[in-house]
Amino acid sequence: MLITIIAAIIVTGVFAFLIVKFLPLKLRPILSILLLVLAVLLTWKIYDGVMKPINFHKNKKVVYEKVIKQLKMIRDGQVAHKEVTGTYSSTISGLIQFIDTAQLALTNTSTIVEKVNKGTRWQKIMVDVEKRVTDTVGYEPVLSRFKGRDYKNMAKVPGIDKEFNIELGTVEKVAGLQINVFFASVAKSDILIGMDPSLVKQELEANTTDEIKGELVSVGSLNEVTTSGNWPPSYDKNDRAKKDDK
Repeated sequence: MLITIIAAIIVTGVFAFLIVKFLPLKLRPILSILLLVLAVLLTWKIYDGVMKPINFHKNKKVVYEKVIKQLKMIRDGQVAHKEVTGTYSSTISGLIQFIDTAQLALTNTSTIVEKVNKGTRWQKIMVDVEKRVTDTVGYEPVLSRFKGRDYKNMAKVPGIDKEFNIELGTVEKVAGLQINVFFASVAKSDILIGMDPSLVKQELEANTTDEIKGELVSVGSLNEVTTSGNWPPSYDKNDRAKKDDK
């Protein structure tokens, strides 16, 4: 793009020099009009070259926000599923059914004091020891966490006829301890379809802290124990604002 613009400027300059130097006076008005048209085209090309990346950034952010909203719902559903069942759901349809029917235990943790013998059977030394006790005090529907959210359609990738990919696995956190993990994702190339190919290619190689790194928009991981997404904190601003309002 930059090379094309520079080349056009040089060619225009050469033409202007040749007109002044060699062209008959009666033909100069015609070429002046042609040069004016060329200048307009060149100006548009420069403007388009500047605005294209700016518009691409705005448009991709709108797309990403919609996709991340869906991934957050999937993440919240998986967290609740593991809280109740001890595992993650292998399908989003199963996750939706779980949200519709399951209940979460409401617990209350308190501290009690017990007498504990720190001596022997024959010579007791009774000591007060604090102990934390967790009791189940009731239940609430998982559905209450999804009030006002279109969780029924959370499998669908916004803007395209595709569904999010879901994978399950295990990660060895410490020797002998396997932890269940999940990974939900969609390819950037799928959700940015129709946008400038050269800018999409650059986006697939993004690796800065304020960008979504790599070729996928995803949540969770198959390589580490996490339920975080691969997007930067800027995409969580609305969530933080809602919490502050509460």
